[in-house]
Amino acid sequence: MKWVFWIFVALYALALALLAVGTYGLFGQERDPLSGVFLIPLGLPWNLLLDRVLGVASPATAIGAPLVNAAILYWLWKR
Repeated sequence: MKWVFWIFVALYALALALLAVGTYGLFGQERDPLSGVFLIPLGLPWNLLLDRVLGVASPATAIGAPLVNAAILYWLWKR
């Protein structure tokens, strides 16, 4: 479970880096409105839950939802 947690954290960090590069146009890249699309599958099912039940669909939920999955993986690892 340790490896799953660290791979998930690495993918999350990579998705956040791609979001920053695409949003702000860093390193000469063009600004891309879909740069945060890689965060959505990492945050499932919490993205769908917040969107459908509470009606909250903001960039903050897309960024924060994978943290819930990381916490669950960490809990499973330490259990």
